[in-house]
Amino acid sequence: MSRVALIAGSTGAAAKRLVEVLAEADWRVVGVSRNAPPSTGAITYVRADLGDIHQLERALLPHSDITHLFYTARAAHGESGVESVADNVALLRNTIDVAEKIAPVLEHIHLVEGTKWYGMHLGPFATPAREEQPRHLPPNFYYDQQDLLAERQHGRPWTWSASRPNFLSDFAPERARNIPAVIGAYAAICRELGTDLDFPGTEACYRALVEVTDATQLARAMLFLATSRTAHNQAFNVTNGDLYRWCQFWPRLAAAYGVRCGQVRTLDLRTWMADKQPVWRRIVEKHNLQPLPLSDIALWPFADFLLRQGQDTISSMTKIRQAGFHHVVDSEQMYLDQITLYRQARILP
Repeated sequence: MSRVALIAGSTGAAAKRLVEVLAEADWRVVGVSRNAPPSTGAITYVRADLGDIHQLERALLPHSDITHLFYTARAAHGESGVESVADNVALLRNTIDVAEKIAPVLEHIHLVEGTKWYGMHLGPFATPAREEQPRHLPPNFYYDQQDLLAERQHGRPWTWSASRPNFLSDFAPERARNIPAVIGAYAAICRELGTDLDFPGTEACYRALVEVTDATQLARAMLFLATSRTAHNQAFNVTNGDLYRWCQFWPRLAAAYGVRCGQVRTLDLRTWMADKQPVWRRIVEKHNLQPLPLSDIALWPFADFLLRQGQDTISSMTKIRQAGFHHVVDSEQMYLDQITLYRQARILP
């Protein structure tokens, strides 16, 4: 039987490469979001608000042959680290309710979680983080979502799985909350102003062992987890499978922009970059870039959150490897390759 995927939150960060990976595997894909783009050969988009269960059911009723649900949506959030439990649980519950009602051949539901499961947003946590570690003091909407999913699965013919990526990194011009865009724009501004490439985060972050998740790596893992019996009814960490330190990568970034690697100089980038739009306009004109405002390229509050992670951030990949997933990505080279794609698209110089 052919496989048909429903991606909830299909225009979000975790879904973009999933569409490509599923298409390569000859799946038919249906994507649902509030701001659905036009359908393409790879995916049929439908417009619906996950918060409106009646609207969602009407939109998905023609797609009763859905076999797999990939839930990648999140309620609106900022950079505080704490997100609404009630809103996120309601969105997931609505989606499960509708999928069960309209799709009698539903086989599997995959839920995207994250390293915040371990309290990464709260400070130091036990590393390498393992999937069975005790939960931290709530609230944490990932806990409530997974509990809902596990409880709903009892007595059902479908199975579930969950992935826990760290920060997602991708070539994603539509998204300013993205590491290569942020560090690439920062490096370009430093070069334009003739300054060294100082590290704007903390000394602790500069030296810590950290990880990241390439969006395609996550998509491949999601497909594996949704279709492998060894992964059913369990959660798995998903990262690139390697570790890096900013202090080792920062000279490579400086070399890519032809500037001298500087020192650690902790800045509040939300404030420090507030007056840099004229500088960016000059960069755009000089390098014939797309006339995008700096705020559309780099989200500085996200950069402040990212570059102040003062502890090792390491997720064990043992469990997913033992289950059979063995893809590994070189994180430092990934950043440079993604910055190159931004340059080729005339978004970064």
